[in-house]
Amino acid sequence: MSETTTKTFTKRTTSPFRYDVVGSFLRPSSLKRARDQFANHEINAVELKQVEDQSIIELLRREENAGLHAVTDGEFRRSWWHLDFFWGLQGVEKVALDSGYSFHDEETRAESARLTGLLSGANHPFVDHFKFTLKHASDNVLVKQTIPAPAQFLAELQRPENLKATQAYYPTDDDLIEGIAAAYHQVILDLYNAGCRNVQLDDCTWGMLVSQHDGARPDASQDEERLTILKQQYVTVNNQAIADLPADLTVNTHICRGNYHSTWASAGGYDSVADPLFSQENVSAYFLEYDTERAGGFEPLKKVSTDKLVVLGLVTSKDGKLEDPKVIIDRIHEAGKYVPLDRLCLSTQCGFASTEEGNILTEAQQWAKIELVKKLATAVWGEG
Repeated sequence: MSETTTKTFTKRTTSPFRYDVVGSFLRPSSLKRARDQFANHEINAVELKQVEDQSIIELLRREENAGLHAVTDGEFRRSWWHLDFFWGLQGVEKVALDSGYSFHDEETRAESARLTGLLSGANHPFVDHFKFTLKHASDNVLVKQTIPAPAQFLAELQRPENLKATQAYYPTDDDLIEGIAAAYHQVILDLYNAGCRNVQLDDCTWGMLVSQHDGARPDASQDEERLTILKQQYVTVNNQAIADLPADLTVNTHICRGNYHSTWASAGGYDSVADPLFSQENVSAYFLEYDTERAGGFEPLKKVSTDKLVVLGLVTSKDGKLEDPKVIIDRIHEAGKYVPLDRLCLSTQCGFASTEEGNILTEAQQWAKIELVKKLATAVWGEG
């Protein structure tokens, strides 16, 4: 694979890197077995943690050997990419619902997060999780902490099933936004004080909004006025949560349209949310789903502020088939018409296991995808 350009690009020394991943990895069989045993009361929490610890240590070595500059714990201590974080906040309980999230031809487990009091980010378990990962990662890699975006929590608490409990503690949306932002801010500062220098806000809210705008779903019934309100609420709560953080803490975001057992939840281009998402959200970079036509074209990237980077999620994590290198390289250059190549990077479209079920591919295929991302990025930018 030859280089496609001789231009000199800025060497990336902070996140995102020229080749990157979103963060979740397929759970090894030993960890899946231990979680089943724990659920069946065959082992206790201490014994489960021992398996988690060992699995994370082994994953870190695999990530480093794969040449990744930013590594994660694979989200190995979580069942869900988002709910486990919500459950770790003060004033939140785990609840069972009558139905799960609707995905294409599949429905998830039926769980949610509901308020039991005013929110606080004190003593969040993810801080200790991060400390463990940092302790066992090599000094020459960055440990990235992935958490669901504040907007994702706002959307969860605004679900009809949760709204009564939400309004009992936060009568207005403004009150709720302020409460969520303050709790998140505390967790992020605690992560920073634990040594974290890169937080990634994973956010499916924008993907759900584009689906409603574009009418791609049969239940796309919300009017434009309500969608406009939601867009402003989402960017506001995200920005409030990450305001006034230390200058050496990088906050990025990942946007996708759902990732559950290789299925998807919504479809539609970024056009209808580019403003305020790309123009107003105060993150350093956007990891963007772009592996299928469901994500639309690159033209909305014109709205991305000139001080931000875009990580193109052109390599799918939903199946094990390797993409045609030429097609991906051509698409990178196509995106370069709207955002200069020097502000572009490459990653997988999403994590490999947003929930513990994981996507439908093998671990070998997972690592082959990462190797492909690395080779393609090197071909375009000449370094990682």
